[in-house]
Amino acid sequence: MLTRVRRLATRPVVLWSAFALTHLWLGWVGLNHPNLPFGDVTNVYLPWVQQSLDGYRLGVDGPWVYPILAFLPMLASLVLGPGLYGIGWMLMVSIADAAIFAYLITRRSRTEVPAAGHGLRILAAWWWLAFLLLIGPVSVGRIDIFTVDLVIAGLLVIRNRPALAGVLLGLATWVKVWPAALIAAGVIAMRRRLRVAVGALITLVGVAAGALAFGAGLNAFSFVSEQTGRGMQVEAPISSLWMWLAFFGDRTRVYYDHEILTFQVTGPGSDLAAMLMTPLLVVAVAAILVLAVFVVRTGAASTVVLPPLALALVAALIVFNKVGSPQFMVWLSAPIILGIVTQGRRFFLPAMMAFVMGALTQVIYPIAYDWVLGLDPVMLGVLTVRNLLSIAMLGVGVAMLWQSRKSSRPVGPREVDEHAGGLFRGTFRRAVAER
Repeated sequence: MLTRVRRLATRPVVLWSAFALTHLWLGWVGLNHPNLPFGDVTNVYLPWVQQSLDGYRLGVDGPWVYPILAFLPMLASLVLGPGLYGIGWMLMVSIADAAIFAYLITRRSRTEVPAAGHGLRILAAWWWLAFLLLIGPVSVGRIDIFTVDLVIAGLLVIRNRPALAGVLLGLATWVKVWPAALIAAGVIAMRRRLRVAVGALITLVGVAAGALAFGAGLNAFSFVSEQTGRGMQVEAPISSLWMWLAFFGDRTRVYYDHEILTFQVTGPGSDLAAMLMTPLLVVAVAAILVLAVFVVRTGAASTVVLPPLALALVAALIVFNKVGSPQFMVWLSAPIILGIVTQGRRFFLPAMMAFVMGALTQVIYPIAYDWVLGLDPVMLGVLTVRNLLSIAMLGVGVAMLWQSRKSSRPVGPREVDEHAGGLFRGTFRRAVAER
């Protein structure tokens, strides 16, 4: 019976059926839940698109909160018309996700042992679907999902096609800024780092030149200044302290920022904390990159260093971020998928931690968001646990990066097979081998 289940789990029709059902469910909940998980899509993105089509181009004729390429998936989602914009958005998300999913379940590297390498790719595909379901509709109801797709693709091809990886990560950075840290990770960890750097640089400069050619001027870079004045969003890790202070009534309150369109918390010391978070974020990322340089200089292989380095960076970008939007959890998909594919069992702990973080995130938003804003102590506890797990994920990533220094040679196919033992190997090895 178990062997039959394993065999079914590798069949394309089962995989694609699960993919379709996952995205249909997320889309339906996103468009129908009373707390409007797709509110940004239908109430913010659509008016932005209509405004641009009416002649005022965001990021070109005036400042905008996002890098300029973020507009492309928003515009493409108009394919079914403004009345069906939410469905059009979900259609574009499904197409983008399907490209990554197809690469995971069909791609076979010439260096892979079929029983381990391809089986781990299928496992990563199943893990990704489960993770999206656990995070809930917000995982696909924000522009972040397109960035994540580009980052996953870039990380998966970086070993064999570093220049293409640089291009993909560069494009992702022009959708949202956070993938820039992973460009740095690729340059540090990979032996063909110059190709990664050149691919990313050409893309970054090329997109900027295109924006300037359209007359954007400094508006092309306005997303930097648009973010600097933000306060602390209620879901951010740093905000947990002030959320509890608000619960105890210590001159602290939750309020809605009509300019940023999000709920924030303010109280004694909150302005100083908000001001310090961005410098702390820069310091944290720089410290992780310095540690990575040391690890690489010990002779550690890129296949060993890059996944935990990417995980540590993404976790730092979440922990030290004063925004803390729930969709940030989907960023973890990229390093964990890379880790499962390349290192198997070693990424069991972060993969399971991400599951818990994703489930708690969906409870926080959209399921019980009104209770969070109402300072319900149970939901404040849930929020605090999720944020503490984010900090723990950062610790796990840094620890795994530090442990990587012990490896002084590349991980070959047989070593990946050995490293993928236990649960991961037992799940898929025989099923794939018997096909």
